[in-house]
Amino acid sequence: MHTGTEAETLLEVLEFGGGGPHVVAIGGGTGLARALGAIRSYAGSIDAIVTVADDGGSSGRLAPSLDIPPPGDIRKCLIALTPEESVWRRLFEYRFTGADVEGHSLGNLIIAALADIEGSFELALRSSEHLLGALGSVIPASPLHLVLEATIDGLPVKGQVNIAVARGSVEHIGVSPADAEASESAVLAIESADQIVLGPGSLYTSVIAALVVPGIVDAVNRADADLVYVTNIVTQDGETLGLDAADHLDALLHMTGMRPPGAIVASDSPVSVDPPLEALAVDGEAIATYGGDLVTADLLDQGAERPSHDTSRLGEVLRGLTET
Repeated sequence: MHTGTEAETLLEVLEFGGGGPHVVAIGGGTGLARALGAIRSYAGSIDAIVTVADDGGSSGRLAPSLDIPPPGDIRKCLIALTPEESVWRRLFEYRFTGADVEGHSLGNLIIAALADIEGSFELALRSSEHLLGALGSVIPASPLHLVLEATIDGLPVKGQVNIAVARGSVEHIGVSPADAEASESAVLAIESADQIVLGPGSLYTSVIAALVVPGIVDAVNRADADLVYVTNIVTQDGETLGLDAADHLDALLHMTGMRPPGAIVASDSPVSVDPPLEALAVDGEAIATYGGDLVTADLLDQGAERPSHDTSRLGEVLRGLTET
């Protein structure tokens, strides 16, 4: 006999690919993983376009030495697209706590090994998806490991980690090398999407970091897909202190050249955080000046350690947007 959770997972697997919309999610980190968990509940096919500028932790150690895109955010997305518990899922989630591999995620090492065995990083991801039984594909925004660059309070700051912790006004975000190009498969996925979902996630070092890869925004602007932006629930220390939802949207549009989203999804759940963080303020009148529809709902995951989106509730909202 299946438990309630097992039955829901089985139903999700059986329904996937059954005529639902093709959804593309763009970003990185835990925010993108949350979005994918929501999208799994209604999409017929899913592509996750992931930033390749992560230079912290295990990814920061592996990517430069092996000349591969950083696997950390990609691994999180692969796991988020995996509905069933398995030995492979546990292996991809495992992190070493001692010896020479201290701090490394085994999943990152598996992806790196598969890239060497298969002869390319893209083939490594296809093999990883097969091993995990992932419902969808994960695509690096670029086939290269890129370096994120910013101008903050008039000063240059280099590297994703440094940008994430720097306090000040972010005036520019870009990547190097400047002649980098988006992955062809990422462009094709975006152009064929029915719905494109941006966020939640770190504004500058996840969402915008993926969009500023040359070719990504051009594809978004060409696509006929409905464009949705999911706002964060709280501000982020070092990136968005003092900014509200309209400020997030303004930075997103002006730093990337992206067309305005048709819908902006925000949580209206009461939330309490320690200063200097704040609940992200959402001014409906300010949001309306960007031309999109503001959609609010109780999206807070009450069981999460820190303010996060409930994937089931977010999935219901995103599904509703495909039906209007």
